[in-house]
Amino acid sequence: MNLLTILTFLPPLVIILYIIKSDKFPEPINNILWVFFIGVFLCIPAIYLNGFFISDIRNSYFAGITEESLKFLAFIFLIKKNIEFNEKMDALVYGVLISLGFATYENYSYVYLMGFSDPHFVASMRMFGAIPLHAMCGVIMGYYLGIHYFTQNNNCLLKALLIPISIHATYNYLTDFGGLWFIFIFILFFFVKPLHKEFVMDQLKKTSEAEKKTRE
Repeated sequence: MNLLTILTFLPPLVIILYIIKSDKFPEPINNILWVFFIGVFLCIPAIYLNGFFISDIRNSYFAGITEESLKFLAFIFLIKKNIEFNEKMDALVYGVLISLGFATYENYSYVYLMGFSDPHFVASMRMFGAIPLHAMCGVIMGYYLGIHYFTQNNNCLLKALLIPISIHATYNYLTDFGGLWFIFIFILFFFVKPLHKEFVMDQLKKTSEAEKKTRE
């Protein structure tokens, strides 16, 4: 395995492993693979939609709308309807899986298919930018969807869509302004980490996975 392959595929897989291992009641491997590859296949409609909306690289923030909307719709209509949810952490885990399935193929396409003169540099920059961005958007989406399905908070379904869209669009916009994207990712981490920790701590209080849903 060469360095470029490691830089391309290892970062999203490490984050996935971390999230899976942080789950006190791990999800079945078939569900994990199913959701990951849903994320991979979402790249196909995303390519067409981004091609339609982004005619100029300066409009790349539109990708935040198309890509996060596709993940959200896939979660609601494919993942939620086909996978049993037993607790809030399930939504967070699957949110990260679908996001990093998408990001893994996107990483492959940037590094291997787009013909950049220095693919090692591209892979390295994406390791600190686009990959954690997708992961953190997945945490946010999963966090609010988990609350939506297991509590009485009616605003969280909208937050699960609009907050990741806003974050993703902002990141893409900032990539035109030097290293501001890195500062944005750094700050975002301190917003997202407590969301994941909240669900982890909630699990530590439980002896079984099941929670009572307030809505289907």
